[in-house]
Amino acid sequence: MFSGLPARVALTVLAATGLLAAAPSASTARPAPAPVSATAADAPSAVSSSAVSPFSVSPSAGSPSAGVAVKMPAAVADRLGTDRKALVDAVSADVLSRSHDAGGLAPATAVGRLAAEGRKVVVDVRAVSRDWARGVAYVEAPRTRHGEPEGWLYIAHREDGRWVAGLEGDREFAEHVARSPLVGEAERRTMTAYAERRATPPAQAPRTQVSPAGAQANVNGLLLPWMPDYYMTLTGGPHAHDSGSGYWSALDFAGGNASGLVRSSREGTATSMCGAGGGWTRVIHPGGFSTDYYHMRNTTYYNGTSIARSALLGSIGTDTCAGGSATGAHVHWSLRTYDANYNGQYTWLNGRTIGGWTWWNGSGQYSGCGTRLGVTACPGTAIYNRTG
Repeated sequence: MFSGLPARVALTVLAATGLLAAAPSASTARPAPAPVSATAADAPSAVSSSAVSPFSVSPSAGSPSAGVAVKMPAAVADRLGTDRKALVDAVSADVLSRSHDAGGLAPATAVGRLAAEGRKVVVDVRAVSRDWARGVAYVEAPRTRHGEPEGWLYIAHREDGRWVAGLEGDREFAEHVARSPLVGEAERRTMTAYAERRATPPAQAPRTQVSPAGAQANVNGLLLPWMPDYYMTLTGGPHAHDSGSGYWSALDFAGGNASGLVRSSREGTATSMCGAGGGWTRVIHPGGFSTDYYHMRNTTYYNGTSIARSALLGSIGTDTCAGGSATGAHVHWSLRTYDANYNGQYTWLNGRTIGGWTWWNGSGQYSGCGTRLGVTACPGTAIYNRTG
């Protein structure tokens, strides 16, 4: 069912804010019923676009970047010159080796199979400085079903005439963060702490396992993705980030009295994974966790930007800029970590307390519930976001 590898690569040069877009899993949003609260409760961007100028190159069929979509600001393309293909090759090779859907396949085979499903591998080069480059790379999710893209921040360094790329979770990424002039001091503190929370990958185990005793509060005070003491409706309980295999790391929310505004679960550094106007943002928090927010509209553009807790990210929406599908306006929120033997992966929610609610898997994906002070909230229930 798979087609062959495309023969040419089209690279679109965007102005500094012209980047990409992505999105993933969803459940049908329902009207918000009366809110449930375990305590007393009450209620609480514009992006620019620029003209684009395309150019093309013709890499060899064996090149890791053959068939990969590339975007970069015009100034970055000019600065890289003929070296841009080598950079994209290095990042593409890492992306294809790390991708769940492409890992273990030759680059040409992997990109060809993804293309046959209408999916792209995207390398977004956002900044360069001498021998350093940084950006975002991702593999689009299938558009025929609920699911999310796989995405990584990356930093690359030119060493002895070749580019060495590091994606989130790689040893090289942590090393590059510590040294790259493209990483500011505040971002470095957060990203280094996050990237260094690495350990030996776990032995094979059921991915819907209950978290170990004592793990419930080990999320460093993360909130649900809207303002504290306001409510949204839970439209999907714990489920895998791709709605397939993997730890059940994601929740879906819609409606409520928070005006549909999506906000960061904690302070950290934020990156708009799809670029300006895209509905996918990742926030890296201190202490080993990060959170993803999908399907948003009216998003605020961030590029490694330091933000406060509850910073505005966008509004609930149906954006599918990097694949997946959405059947109603909502935010798809998911938890990632490098701690406790989970090397740069989406991690379990089961038994963890977020926004004052402890989350539990159901008998199937999307059916799980949250509990708080003796109250149980399952899909279709409006819940308040609590700080304690």
